[in-house]
Amino acid sequence: MSRRPKPSRGNSLRKSKSLWAALLVAAAISALLGWGEWAATRPQGGPIGAAAMEHVNALVAMGPRPVGSEAHRTMQRYVIEQLEAAGAGVEQDSFTASTPHGEMAMNNIVGSLGKTGGRIIVLATHYETKQMDGFVGANDPGSSTGLVLALTPLLAERTLDHEIRLVFFDGEEAFVEWSERDSLYGSRHLAAKWKADGTASRIGAFILLDMIGDADLDLLKDSNSTPWLRDQVWKVAARLGYSRHFLNREIAIEDDHLPFVRSGVPAVDLIDFNYGLGNRYWHTTEDTLDKLSPGSLQIVGEVVLETIAELDRQR
Repeated sequence: MSRRPKPSRGNSLRKSKSLWAALLVAAAISALLGWGEWAATRPQGGPIGAAAMEHVNALVAMGPRPVGSEAHRTMQRYVIEQLEAAGAGVEQDSFTASTPHGEMAMNNIVGSLGKTGGRIIVLATHYETKQMDGFVGANDPGSSTGLVLALTPLLAERTLDHEIRLVFFDGEEAFVEWSERDSLYGSRHLAAKWKADGTASRIGAFILLDMIGDADLDLLKDSNSTPWLRDQVWKVAARLGYSRHFLNREIAIEDDHLPFVRSGVPAVDLIDFNYGLGNRYWHTTEDTLDKLSPGSLQIVGEVVLETIAELDRQR
C-alpha cells in the first residue's frame, strides 16, 4: 500500500518528519524493553489467523502481483473463486484508469452476503502489489486480502440484517509518486460510481484493512477516519482484551477509505504503519511471510467480526 502518511495538503501527512521521528523513538523504546518481554505478549494464533495465513501463502506464491501482470490476473481468479466457494455473490467492477504509465485496465472485485436492498456494511482491502521488482507484498496487501477472504465464510454463516459487501480494490498503489491523481484508482472509481447510483447513501459503515499482519502488531487511530466508527472499533478491541495492539495515539492516513469519507460514508482504516524498525519493511523486498504472525491476523479478525456484529444490531 502506498497510502501511508505521505506529505499531503492540510494537516494530513503521509511521511512527515514528526511521524517518522515518533516511530523511531517508539521503536528504540521497544528495543530497550527487550525481545523477551515482547515475545511473552506476542499475539497467539487461532482458526481465523491460520485461515488468513493460508490465503497469504497462496498469494505470495504467485510472486509480484502488480496491475497488468499475469500474476495479477491469477490473483483475481483466486479471489473470485474463494468468494464464490463461501457462497458470496460476486460483481466485477472493471474500468480503465489513466496513469503515468498510460491507460491501465483495472478491476475492483465486490462480494456480497446477507440481505440485499437495505443498509450495507463494507469490509474492504486492496489486492494488487506495488510495481517493484521482487516485491511479493506479504503484508501489503497480502495480509488484509487474506484476512477478508478468511472472514468471508464466517460472515456467510451468520443471519444478518445488513448486506455485507466485501470489496477488493485494484490500483491503490502509486505507479510513480503518490498524489491525488496517482493513487487510489479503484476506490476513487467505486466511490464515484456508488455515489452516482445511490449505493453510498445506504452504507452505514465502511471498514478498511491494510497492513494488519505484522508480528509486532500496533494500530494507531487514523484521524482521517470517521470518529464514532473508529471509536467503536477501539472499544470492541478493548472489550476483547486487545488494547495493547489498538493504541490511542493518532496518525493521519491517506488510504482507500478517503474517497468514501469524502462521499459522506462513515469509514475507518485499520492499519499498522510501523512495519519493522522505522517502518523499514514497507515497500521493500523485505515484506515477506516471515514478518507476519497468524496471531496478529487472529486479533484483527476477531475485532472486525465483533464490530460488524455490533453494527448489524444497530440497524
